[in-house]
Amino acid sequence: MGFREFVAIIAVMMMANALAIDSMLPALPEIGHALGTTTDNQQQWIVTAYLLGFGAAQIIYGPLADRFGRKPVLLAGFAIYALASLVAMFSGAFGTMLAARAVQGIGAASTRVLAVSIVRDSYSGRKMAQVMSLAFIVFLAVPVVAPTLGQVIMLVAPWRFIFLFLAAFGAAAGLWVLSRLPETLHPEDRMPIAPGRVLAAFRFALSNRIAVGYMLAMALMMGGLFGFINSAQQVFADTFAAPQLFTSIFAAIAVAMALASMLNAKLVGRFGTRRISHGSLLGYIGFAVVHATLALAGHESLWSFALLQAGMMFCFGLTGPNFGSMAMEPLGHIAGTASAVQGFITTFGGALIGFFIGQQFDGTTAPLMLGFAACGVLSLCMVLFAEGGRLFRPRQGA
Repeated sequence: MGFREFVAIIAVMMMANALAIDSMLPALPEIGHALGTTTDNQQQWIVTAYLLGFGAAQIIYGPLADRFGRKPVLLAGFAIYALASLVAMFSGAFGTMLAARAVQGIGAASTRVLAVSIVRDSYSGRKMAQVMSLAFIVFLAVPVVAPTLGQVIMLVAPWRFIFLFLAAFGAAAGLWVLSRLPETLHPEDRMPIAPGRVLAAFRFALSNRIAVGYMLAMALMMGGLFGFINSAQQVFADTFAAPQLFTSIFAAIAVAMALASMLNAKLVGRFGTRRISHGSLLGYIGFAVVHATLALAGHESLWSFALLQAGMMFCFGLTGPNFGSMAMEPLGHIAGTASAVQGFITTFGGALIGFFIGQQFDGTTAPLMLGFAACGVLSLCMVLFAEGGRLFRPRQGA
């Protein structure tokens, strides 16, 4: 497999998750109404149930991938993803929908763990960060088109056909992996599923200061992002009374993240992951504080929201792939298990934080912006912990 196809297949693996979240955002009110939800905030469970399944299952896929190899575990995950999408399509009750969404997230979790593990099997250091950034471009481009895709599907068919599309995507991606992706785990690196050895790998991953610090920092950043995703449709419909602008402005904000990731791919080899990500985190906090101040003062408008949110997401796009790479760098010899631990902490923790932020929605943007600011400041604390109180350069002895 050539380098371009390798990056493309990693990107498709990452797309599975983004599509499952973003394509149904415009459909949340219709899904909630059809399945009997009583409040708008209750609809956020459709996103959160998926994220909780996605986050929790990653802890399982790591040891499985280290024992049986990357490819068979990935294929099983795509199969679960496609079948759960079909169950969600035919759901007649809200509880059934949430169960199907959780299982869909469990299937998609394999793509998160295996994408990082496969890249770590093949590359390290700045080259690994470059590959992740290039794949991240596609991953971040999905939110540009996914809400519009969901809206287009709803113009010609019921909302249930969004899940039919996800099932077809999962099946097609699985066939591509089956036919083209080689096994990247070397036979000598396979680990038996022995409780003692697995626990030792978990303990190592959770005792490395750099790995833990950046995992927690990323979980906090993801918490802010998930809070935005949970309540974005309500913000546009209820706060600004402009639901017709949701997909276009959401797409513009996603473009800012994609541009940042493209920029990161070009600059990371020259300036390094720490200079870029640490500076971007400070910029993220600055945007969040200004945005929160504006919202609390009652001067928020649709356009100030869009511009400041785009600024924050631009900074997020410069931190995400670098934080992930730095958290994995000391854990190459247990890449599968380490990726599972990283994914569990960042996604499950981020989902809980994001759900809490989303549930505070009160018709204004103030709770969301305060959540962003708090997550940014706490993330900075975790980076300082990882680096022994210093920024922009590696901790001495790291």
